[in-house]
Amino acid sequence: MNNSSAEHNTTQCEHSPDDPVLGLLTGIYTLAFVLGLIFNVLTFCPILQQVRSQNILGVFLLNLSISDILYLLTMPMWIKYYHEGHKWTMGRLTCKVAGFLYYSNMYVSIYLLCGISVDRCLAVSFPLRSKSYRSSRCAWLQCLVLCLLVMSAHCLLLLLEDHISTSDLSCYDTYQLPPAIAAFNLFRVGAGFLLPLLVMGLCYWKILSHVNQSEGLKEPAKRKVRLLSFGVIGIFSVCFAPYHLLLATRSLAYFSMNVKQYGDFEKSMHFPFSCMLALSSLNSVLDPVLYVLASDWVRKDMMLGCCRTRQV
Repeated sequence: MNNSSAEHNTTQCEHSPDDPVLGLLTGIYTLAFVLGLIFNVLTFCPILQQVRSQNILGVFLLNLSISDILYLLTMPMWIKYYHEGHKWTMGRLTCKVAGFLYYSNMYVSIYLLCGISVDRCLAVSFPLRSKSYRSSRCAWLQCLVLCLLVMSAHCLLLLLEDHISTSDLSCYDTYQLPPAIAAFNLFRVGAGFLLPLLVMGLCYWKILSHVNQSEGLKEPAKRKVRLLSFGVIGIFSVCFAPYHLLLATRSLAYFSMNVKQYGDFEKSMHFPFSCMLALSSLNSVLDPVLYVLASDWVRKDMMLGCCRTRQV
C-alpha cells in the first residue's frame, strides 16, 4: 500500500456528471422497470399456481419474482435520481431503504439462481437419491436461509451508508471508497459472485454431460435443457460479471494506488461503473423470461388464463 487509509478518507475525487450519460442511465432503468414489471406480473399467477401444486421449481421462482418486484418498486426513485443529475431529494431514510433493496435483490437473485441450478442438477443426475431432499418444504427453507443471509450481510450498507455518500444529495454514489467498503466489496465479489458462479458452472456441466449421454431424452427436451443452462450463464455474463469485475478493480485500486492516481482512476471509472450497475438491473427482466416463459407448464397456464379472459 502506497498511502494510508487516512489520506484516502480525506481526499475526495471531484466529478461532474454529463447529460448524455444521465440520459443513458435513465433509459436503461426505465426499460428495466417497464419490461420487468410487465413480465413479473404476467408470470406471477402461473408461478403461484405451481407452488400450490407443490412444484419445487415454482417455490424458487416465486421467491425470485417477489424479490424482483420489491426491487422494481424502487426503480422510479433511481430513475428520478439519475434524471436529476445524481441528486437524491427524497430523504436519507428513503435512500437507505432503496439502496438496501437494490443490492439485496442482486444477491438474492444470484443465490436463488444458484439454488435452482443445484436443484436441477440433483433432479437430473441423482433423481432417486435426492428425492427425500427435494421437497417443497426444503425448497422454502433454502429460500428463507438464502434471503436471511443476504439481507443480514447487506445490513452493513445501512450501518455504513453515511460513509458511502459523498454529499447529502448523493445516494450510494461515491468516488472515494472508505476502507471498510473497499474490503466489503471484495467480499461481495468472492462470496456473492465467484462462488455461486463456480457452483452453477459445475452443476450445468454435470447436467449437460448427463443429458448428452441420455438415450431416453428426445432432442427437443435436450435443446430446452441446453437453452436454460446457457441462459443462466448468459445472465451472469451480461448482468452480473461486468459489474463485479469493475467492483473488484475499484477495490483493488484503492489498496494499490497513491492518492492522486486513485482519484484520477475513480474519475475515469465512474461512467463505465454506473453503466454496469444499471445493466445489472436487467436481471429483473431476464429472470422471468428465462425460467418462466421457457417452461411448458407456465406457458399453458398463461394461455389458459388468456382464453378465460376472452370468454369473460
